[in-house]
Amino acid sequence: MINIQNLCFSYKQNKVFWGIDLQFREGCIYGLLGENGVGKTTLLKIISGLLPLETGSCTVDEWTSFERRPEMLEELFFLPDTVVLPDNKTPIQYAAAIAPFYKNYSEDYLKTLLNELEVSPDWKLAQMSYGQQKKSLLAVSLSLRTRYLLLDEPTNGLDIPSKSQFRSILSRDINDQRTIIISTHQVRDIEMLIDPVVILTRNNVLLNNTLEEVSKRLFFEFSDSPNPLALYNERQPGGWLNVMENTNGQESQVNIEALFNTAHKNPHLFKELFGKTSQTV
Repeated sequence: MINIQNLCFSYKQNKVFWGIDLQFREGCIYGLLGENGVGKTTLLKIISGLLPLETGSCTVDEWTSFERRPEMLEELFFLPDTVVLPDNKTPIQYAAAIAPFYKNYSEDYLKTLLNELEVSPDWKLAQMSYGQQKKSLLAVSLSLRTRYLLLDEPTNGLDIPSKSQFRSILSRDINDQRTIIISTHQVRDIEMLIDPVVILTRNNVLLNNTLEEVSKRLFFEFSDSPNPLALYNERQPGGWLNVMENTNGQESQVNIEALFNTAHKNPHLFKELFGKTSQTV
């Protein structure tokens, strides 16, 4: 489990997190959402041990993340949005260079993933398009088979078929011992994958709840007109999507993009609605 308590972090005079608490449990694919600049990538770097804390703690299992113990690092992989790649290596050669640090790496599985993502294992990375490089990196990260996988904007640069392939592979790879955290702006690319959802705001956490918990407190309705009582309205083809407090225990399917927009528009109400359950998923 990844456990964050009373975390404070700043870039010089710019406060990014101030006293936040979060837990990321096994067996889940977390969606990490937030506006630009709220600290999504920073949080992934903190979990990976790449940034020191001002106060508080961040542990991965029993290990303090910033100590970057080999026992922790062999079970955690962070794939940033941008990676400097060696020009003269194939994906398999690139994976072989980092594989000694990851005890569960499987070259056979890497070849399987490259085949599924339609990337030739014989191409050098310099010969590939940006999308092919991105698919190669995703294949490598999954082939390491770490218990903790942190992905920053993984669908950037992928075409529509590749996004579908990525979703299929990731849903297959999750298990009761694994934790995957996906930071993204492309919510629709991973909407069917993620649960729970974490929404960050300036210096704080607005939401860390399962979709089941969200549906108990919010009702998502599609109708011919905007509901004046809704917390959030969005015009869509054929009508309106309304998000309201679920006062009658009605069931509805959570629209994650609308959930994010509702949280952004009603931050104080979200703290009231989810404060007792948020950050304990």
